Amino acid sequence: MSTKPSSQPPILSLEQIAAAHERIAPRIHRTPVLQSATIDALCGAKIFFKCENLQKTGSFKIRGATNAIFSLSEREASHGIVTHSSGNHGAAVACAAGWRGVPAWIVMPKNAPIIKCQAVEAYGGKITFCEPKVSARNEAGARIQAETGAVMIHPYDDDRVIVGQATAAKELLEEVGELDTMLAPVSGGGLLSGTTLSARYMQPKAKIFGCEPAKADDAFRSLQSGTLQAMESSDTIADGLRASLAARTFAILQKHLSGIFLVTEEEIITAMKLIWERMKVITEPSSAIALAPLMKPETIDAISAGLAGGRKPRIGIILSGGNVDLHELPFR
Repeated sequence: MSTKPSSQPPILSLEQIAAAHERIAPRIHRTPVLQSATIDALCGAKIFFKCENLQKTGSFKIRGATNAIFSLSEREASHGIVTHSSGNHGAAVACAAGWRGVPAWIVMPKNAPIIKCQAVEAYGGKITFCEPKVSARNEAGARIQAETGAVMIHPYDDDRVIVGQATAAKELLEEVGELDTMLAPVSGGGLLSGTTLSARYMQPKAKIFGCEPAKADDAFRSLQSGTLQAMESSDTIADGLRASLAARTFAILQKHLSGIFLVTEEEIITAMKLIWERMKVITEPSSAIALAPLMKPETIDAISAGLAGGRKPRIGIILSGGNVDLHELPFR
């Protein structure tokens, strides 16, 4: 199934990103940027990891959710919030709605990880389970919205969410200075869209790449074909990357993204294990995917092409989340 994007990319300014950052800064962590000499040597690059796995609720999603929910008027927020999510966005919405003092209804696929369901409930979210299909999520969310009058805070098809997510890259660029390349996971495209926008305004020469499971490659196919490719479901281990681009995020990525790296399930697991072993931080598969392409010499060669003096590239990575079931690890 394919459709053409319905509009031109939204005009989201650096001023909007800065305003979002100011709005959410008192409530979120300014997460650390870590480095690993071992991983640098292994990959042949200087890599800066923006650790959103250490963020409140365990992922970058709290940035967009907080910005969107605290942008609402009292009247808009009074009936609560509804969203659909495989986990991290749902937890973030439940948390931010709690800060705002309003209820949150979260539609989740019935195959969502138990740890992510428990997190949503711990933050006060009311879960409705659905079939693991995009259409089922949308239908359940629309029904709850009609019944309650709640405001829909979409996981990525929302300008307020996108500029909130953009603040992670903004912080990274402010801290480490000039980068040649940045990598981030892609699912619905909210984080990657925000990353490309921050880079466009702050370091326009930097190339931005998305990282996507080969088993959930709708974003890759969309950009290759020039038309939006839908994906009903996927069983990739990267459970946070099972959504499809929206017309809004597709349009932004078409304009600003340098490309997408496809990654196998085995490569995701290998990258995840390396981060755990060498950096001593917990990352989920959907997060570790951003390192996986850099473990291939051909990727580093392509990124390094044209760099003066044959220097090693400076690369930023968004480690998007760390919510993983410790009883269901993909490695021993």
